[in-house]
Amino acid sequence: MARIAGVDLPRNKRIMIGLRYIYGIGISRSKEILEKIQINTNTKIKDLNDEEIISIRNILNNEYQIEGDLKRLETLNIKRLMDIGSYKGRRHRIGLPLRGQRTRTNARTRRGNKKTIAGKKKAPRK
Repeated sequence: MARIAGVDLPRNKRIMIGLRYIYGIGISRSKEILEKIQINTNTKIKDLNDEEIISIRNILNNEYQIEGDLKRLETLNIKRLMDIGSYKGRRHRIGLPLRGQRTRTNARTRRGNKKTIAGKKKAPRK
């Protein structure tokens, strides 16, 4: 099992798909990385030799922000928006959708599942 950037890549998948398990790498970026190293995209991860794995690690460490660094950068950007009081920052702060979605009926993911106000009447205690 190849371990790159702290992530265990699945052995039986193609390398182009396996690289996507790393946070910050999608399909286009994985193709770009494999073209730089000149590895076939259909190669399985278990068929890679040590030099190829090391070259993938070197490219990821030197040229891209992935995993923890990328997550830290995203949280800093969100905090910056909240500090300057922008519209998106205010929406982040109160937990509502940012990009103009309707909130009256939808947006359950951001707002959470609310309970109804008028519940079932309880029988009086005797």
